[in-house]
Amino acid sequence: MTDIISRRGVLKGAAAAGAAGLVASPAIGQAKWPARPVQMICPWGAGGGTDAVVRIVAALLEKSLGQPFNVVNRTGGSGVVGHSAIATGAPDGYTLGIITSEIAMMHHQGLTQLTPSNYTPLALMNSDPSGVQVKADAPYKTIKDLADAIKAAPAGKMKASGTGQGGIWHLALIGWMLGMKLQPDHVAWAPSNGAAPAMQDLAAGGIDFVTCSVPEARAMLDAGRARSLAIMAGERNPQFKDVPTMKETLGIDFQVGSWRGIAGPEKLPENVVKIMNAELKTIYNSKEYKEFMDARGFTMIYADGPGFGQYMADSDKQMGVALAAGGLAKKPA
Repeated sequence: MTDIISRRGVLKGAAAAGAAGLVASPAIGQAKWPARPVQMICPWGAGGGTDAVVRIVAALLEKSLGQPFNVVNRTGGSGVVGHSAIATGAPDGYTLGIITSEIAMMHHQGLTQLTPSNYTPLALMNSDPSGVQVKADAPYKTIKDLADAIKAAPAGKMKASGTGQGGIWHLALIGWMLGMKLQPDHVAWAPSNGAAPAMQDLAAGGIDFVTCSVPEARAMLDAGRARSLAIMAGERNPQFKDVPTMKETLGIDFQVGSWRGIAGPEKLPENVVKIMNAELKTIYNSKEYKEFMDARGFTMIYADGPGFGQYMADSDKQMGVALAAGGLAKKPA
């Protein structure tokens, strides 16, 4: 178990300035940024959705700012290792990274003391809402059909999956059940190693439905082995425009998803924040970024630094309620 390190590393190797031994001030070091390669930490493995998003952002930053933005995958601890590496990096602008929705969950689960407040938020770049997927030949043609079947079934009879116990898609199920005035465990949760194996289990008939993002289910959807009934979002995804929202179909305005944003350690220099805010907004609005995200079915959503900070704070409250309701909240050791 990894907890946040409270002390920042001290910048080493400051050169003596003349016979008086003066050390260059931080203001001088901030005159030009970036003056050398920047490390972009990804808390999740290479080849996944988060890795894909941070790599396109890093490539476009490198193109516009003229320095390498090197993506480093720091995995482990259910996301704790990479998120800690970002939070405890030197606050000089040369350690940045992509943080995900798990940062609003891990401390509630007792995995770390890290919270969204341990970062300088720079921009929210993506959020994929949870969808509800059923087998292609399932009798449920709409999300209302499935909701009615869930209400009619005895507690624990129906099973769902999509991630591990207490993961984001498990919380999506809990939130939905609470929205229907049911117990959070009315539908039994079958833990899995992710959406892909859960979708395989769905196709094989081992579970009744899967809560995960529609992009994660896309391979099975395109193969005609599954159907998406609804998403837990405020509006439809243009890439999957035939999938309605749960609000418009059931009147339940519960929104949850797996989000991704760029951030750095606390107290980043003001000039770094200013430059990154402008660059990330330009990237978000660029043709390259839009085409990349559209090709993968990722939902584009943007917020500037302060907006991203508020988004994380709201997510943290929401996840705390859902985890507590599901009996999954713990205090960090």
